[in-house]
Amino acid sequence: MTAPLPGTTEVPAADAGSSELLARLLSGPTGIGTNSLRPASAPAPAMEPPPVAATPVSEPPEPLAAQPSSSQRIEGLYCPPAVRDDRALADEINDRLVEWAEKEVGLYPDTELREALVGFDAGRSVVLCHPDAPGIDHLMAAARLLIGENAVDDYFCEAEYGGSADRRGAALAVAQSAIDPAHNTPRYEADWRTGIDSHPALRSMRSAMDYFYALATPAQAHRYRHDIANLYLGYSAEGDCISRHRTPAVWEYLVQRQFNNFRPCLTITDSIGGYELPAHLFAEPAVQRAVALSSNASTLCNDLYSLRKEQAGDRFHYSLPTVIAAEEECSIEDAFQKAIGVHNDIVHLFEEQAAALSAGNPLVARFMTGLHNWMCGNHEWHAGNVGTRYATSP
Repeated sequence: MTAPLPGTTEVPAADAGSSELLARLLSGPTGIGTNSLRPASAPAPAMEPPPVAATPVSEPPEPLAAQPSSSQRIEGLYCPPAVRDDRALADEINDRLVEWAEKEVGLYPDTELREALVGFDAGRSVVLCHPDAPGIDHLMAAARLLIGENAVDDYFCEAEYGGSADRRGAALAVAQSAIDPAHNTPRYEADWRTGIDSHPALRSMRSAMDYFYALATPAQAHRYRHDIANLYLGYSAEGDCISRHRTPAVWEYLVQRQFNNFRPCLTITDSIGGYELPAHLFAEPAVQRAVALSSNASTLCNDLYSLRKEQAGDRFHYSLPTVIAAEEECSIEDAFQKAIGVHNDIVHLFEEQAAALSAGNPLVARFMTGLHNWMCGNHEWHAGNVGTRYATSP
């Protein structure tokens, strides 16, 4: 019998106030739909970075009133509240995503899968995670990439859609080429294009990347391609363990999770915010540590909220709570509490790192705020899906 998930507590989404970290950083959110959520006391940035050179995007709509929904947060799981939650804007993005999926890339064509796409609620995810986006086109760019990444995971990693753990490496190499084009002789490049055109997940990633190119610099696009390659490395490591029913040690699992995580979504925060953290600053070891910590915390949040759902399935599954339970020979309830502690420690380490970095450079501070916004928005998105997508009863 599957052990129940430890208690949750009801809290409103986008609660008033901001975290201690955000108070130390430069400013509150400035994107569409954030006027009522921006702290009045937030200081203005010392320097406004120049916008990314990009093709024009549509004018953002008038700010929409935030409409937070109730959520079920895991008791004891630390993460400050998201700074924006706008249901009307999220619905608009979801509608546009469905139109793109159906008319441009032929993704999830039947009614049941279309409902799954809407139910995933990528619109709310990007609204929560990117409160500084200057317009809806920027939010749509993030949402298309998110849907494309999930399509690759579904089709090449999940048995329900035909994926196989022992064949995913080869499939993911082809998936990488959808955003990192193959360069061969004309004949084989033509064969490659035909192969990409033949699969909905590959079409989705190629199309999403094309939209991303319209607002990202070449360095930002290269950064994203690199992080997706790392993501697929993590998928392959997971596939190896699943195919052999092997539960890794906790330290090995955390290494896997640093690759198989949400990092690609976090590292585009400047692109979606309409500015660029230059490559030499992004590559600084201290900045890379902050990116890794915020990405790891965001992904362990997923481990905790999805535990019941995964345990209720019939496939071999491992996550931070299950690997802790195996290694320490403790109950899943005790392991769950220990995993909460690991998550919380990583969030605090990120906040310390981000605060130190923010004190010296306003552009880095802006990027740190973006990472923090994404981490907090991701937590709220998971908490808002309790009882539907996550933490379902066994």
